[in-house]
Amino acid sequence: MVLSLVRRALLAGRRRLPRPAASPRFPSRPLRGHPAEPFSPLLSPPLPTAPAAAARLCSGVGGEAEAAGGAGAMLRHLARKLRASGPVTVAEYMREALTNPGQGYYTRRGGVGESGDFITSPEISQVFGELIGIWYISEWMAMGKPSTFQLVELGPGRGTLTEDILRVFKQLSSVLSKCDVSVHLVEVSPKLSEIQAVMLTGGKAQPSPEDESAYMKGISKTGIPIFWYRDIQDVPAGYSFYLAHEFFDALPIHKFQRTEKGWREVLVDIDPEVPDQLRFVLSPSRTPATQNFIQPEETRDHVEVCPEAGVIVQRLASRIEKDGGAALVADYGHDGTKTDTFRGFRNHKLHDVLSAPGTADLTADVDFSYLRKMAQGKTATLGPIKQREFLKNMGIDLRLQVLLQNSGDTATREQLLHSYDMLMNPEKMGDCFNFFALLPHHRLVHPDKKDKPESKSPPLPPVAGFNELLLK
Repeated sequence: MVLSLVRRALLAGRRRLPRPAASPRFPSRPLRGHPAEPFSPLLSPPLPTAPAAAARLCSGVGGEAEAAGGAGAMLRHLARKLRASGPVTVAEYMREALTNPGQGYYTRRGGVGESGDFITSPEISQVFGELIGIWYISEWMAMGKPSTFQLVELGPGRGTLTEDILRVFKQLSSVLSKCDVSVHLVEVSPKLSEIQAVMLTGGKAQPSPEDESAYMKGISKTGIPIFWYRDIQDVPAGYSFYLAHEFFDALPIHKFQRTEKGWREVLVDIDPEVPDQLRFVLSPSRTPATQNFIQPEETRDHVEVCPEAGVIVQRLASRIEKDGGAALVADYGHDGTKTDTFRGFRNHKLHDVLSAPGTADLTADVDFSYLRKMAQGKTATLGPIKQREFLKNMGIDLRLQVLLQNSGDTATREQLLHSYDMLMNPEKMGDCFNFFALLPHHRLVHPDKKDKPESKSPPLPPVAGFNELLLK
């Protein structure tokens, strides 16, 4: 039944014009004028050590930058804090630069799309979002078709991915006819939430009453209720499928460097020789984060840890364990092998992470081994698996053939092939991006076989994307 559903969706003839292609955020391989290697301040000469008296770590930079003045306002705001309180962690710097209420990059700009600072897979091709939509419905069916279906997306960008998923839901509305489907978007950016509302509801979303957990709500163009929240904890409990596409990579990280004196945390400080310029320094001694996040068995000389990602994964795992559902994470990252991946993007080009804070996207590769550990065994995990493998398993080749057959002009066919190459080419997004899933244990191991290994229970259906689907 699941395979027939997938084939039915893949063979649907409806299409829209492919989206204009632009350069995504790449970890290392250049595209469209990108430098050969990402900006990496920690690969240059050894970092200076912060003066002991000045190395007080702020529990939070806090405050708002001036409402006007762009990058200069944010830099002046940070400079005042650094002079008053000493160097701050990279995590605090990222939090200010990205989400400061006055001048944060995401709260004021959000730069997703061809005219922004980076572009994501859903912005490149509708096929990506369609396959994600198929994944959720196939897993919903494999889990017994529960009567409720909450699709929860963390950091929805412009809403493009959600729109593509909802189009699949509409195409398969007969399958979901007896299910109460709703969409729940976790978004902190006022600007992006407005863009999402226009794309998904035609601009008909309304502010929610203050006594409700959602700050905005509306009805999608396909008739599905949509709610907006500022925190995952505000999303109502219930059977939910979670989606985090290029979400974890933008969460604040702590950076650590191995030295002759042991592990030291990398901090951000004012450059004493250039007062209006920031620089990296090393903490003079171990910080609380060093003691909490560096594992005794660590072999790398430089480590990045994202505590917020760990907390969110713990919450997702707890929700899935209690209420059911699954979580799908799609991001660029590694399985505990990489070191210095912190970088910035502005106008589709790599950007110095300490230059003009608040005007560029800051990001770091996701450590999937850390996410797996933070699930704490409450759920099963699958992946990471390369994007090209996941999409191939989901049937992207068949979907491309259908779209090419239904294309009426050469330009559209060329754009479809270009988008396919961008998503699947190992030198582009095919190997840079990975998929990772949290699933209930009973989804992978039949409850009867857990207690009675010799049980002859029928085999569980394969998990789409992480296994090859034989579409006959």
